[in-house]
Amino acid sequence: MKQFQKLMQVVTMAGLALVGMTGGGVAKQAAPAAANSLIDKAVIASVHDWLANPVVEISVLGQNRRNANLSQADIDAADKEWRTERDSDDQPRVAAVLTNPLSNYLTQIQAQSGGLFSEIFVMDAHGLNVGQSAITSDFWQGDEAKFQKTYLVGADAVFIDEAEYNESADNWRSQLSMTLIDAARKPIGAVTIEVNLTELARRKGL
Repeated sequence: MKQFQKLMQVVTMAGLALVGMTGGGVAKQAAPAAANSLIDKAVIASVHDWLANPVVEISVLGQNRRNANLSQADIDAADKEWRTERDSDDQPRVAAVLTNPLSNYLTQIQAQSGGLFSEIFVMDAHGLNVGQSAITSDFWQGDEAKFQKTYLVGADAVFIDEAEYNESADNWRSQLSMTLIDAARKPIGAVTIEVNLTELARRKGL
């Protein structure tokens, strides 16, 4: 309870913590350590509700079939191509993902969240992006905790990362990641949602 109360003080008083403008830098408090106190069962259940839209499972299963025979070399090449395109005017791979039906759906979910979700992306069985609400820095997430602590763990796996302070938006955020399953409860991929903890605390009246 004390840790939870400490988090409340941090997320509600974050604006007061930005002091000491020196050399163009902004001092800030250390990130809170109890993001899972805010991202509770109710929040997770609400995410499960909109993940139940058929476009999610159809899109992931479709990409899993297309990527069934990918080698690690293929995955690395795709990720390198994505990173290169991010800094280029020619972005065929990036555009193909950002304009697909799943990305359109995730973009709508983020917009309808009213600032609660800062980013959403869905991964296939390799950890490659299937759909996303905004462009990510990389295309392959398979070497990161958001994938390794969800899809590789099992159907019910949930991973809530440590909170981080977003200086430009002046809020605290944490990534909620979960395994995606099919109708037979077989893991098919994973999803990551970046949650605005400051907004979530406000909605909880904390």
